[in-house]
Amino acid sequence: MASNQVIAATLAIVFTLLLQGNINIVGAQLTTNFYSTSCPNLLSTVQTAVKSAVKSEARMGASILRLFFHDCFVNGCDGSILLDDTSSFTGEQNAAPNRNSARGFNVIDNIKAAVEKACPGVVSCADVLAIAARDSVVALGGPNWNVKVGRRDARTASQAAANSNIPAPTSSLSQLISSFSAVGLSTRDMVALSGAHTIGQSRCTNFRTRIYNETNINAAFATTRQRTCPRATGSGDGNLAPLDVATPASFDNNYFKNLLTQKGLLHSDQELFNGGSTDSIVRGYNNNARSFNSDFTAAMIKMGDISPLTGSSGEIRKVCGSTN
Repeated sequence: MASNQVIAATLAIVFTLLLQGNINIVGAQLTTNFYSTSCPNLLSTVQTAVKSAVKSEARMGASILRLFFHDCFVNGCDGSILLDDTSSFTGEQNAAPNRNSARGFNVIDNIKAAVEKACPGVVSCADVLAIAARDSVVALGGPNWNVKVGRRDARTASQAAANSNIPAPTSSLSQLISSFSAVGLSTRDMVALSGAHTIGQSRCTNFRTRIYNETNINAAFATTRQRTCPRATGSGDGNLAPLDVATPASFDNNYFKNLLTQKGLLHSDQELFNGGSTDSIVRGYNNNARSFNSDFTAAMIKMGDISPLTGSSGEIRKVCGSTN
């Protein structure tokens, strides 16, 4: 009888530790219902906040989606991009791909605060960002999908990895394929995810060389962009232009239509349709929006699976900008 009581007590302790996330289960997987009991109002809380932010500024939807992309490409989807620099800590926010560019941190902070109020110490910042990215796409008219959750937050960040892993706007097609392949994403995933450039804006410094020096660009389109992006480096560097000239605030397949007429804003955009191996994929997405939406959602789920911290790895941050 005593031995049975010991076993029962031990099992109770183990179960408690599991609930608290203090035991790391090898091979723990992300699931869509991870918080269904521990934070049942999570999805509605995030959705309400994202809808409000995007209604106030449509560009914010693209900014949040980009944050998730830049997070996942640097040591996995672990919320590391959200960590602020301090006198003793160098994060990823001032890496070249993010400096004066990554934005939306305040929106994620506000969402996290609302989630903490509902479910203190339960939901990671990494998961808040993953859900907010999906809700941003939906808020701008894009497809919906079930977000897998159960990630924990990193205690570290890597500016060096952000500088080397995030594809640059000057990337060639082969460089794009290699960058995505390095994190387990296929060429088709890469083209589908690039379709996120159907929303949002880019800074003049990212497309200046293309609009002045490249030949595979629509002449009228280049002229229009040159009006607000001076040739001289240092002049108007931060001036913005829409990545999708047709419907910049709607998530649709017009990005691919633009590429067919050489109206890709970034060099890396037009590389997807420039006589290379991805031309046929671009044509397919241009002809079939449903195919694009399906592949985009599948690629987002796949990207969200990149090296998550689970079990007892990492932590659940109280505030997204700093470790506990």
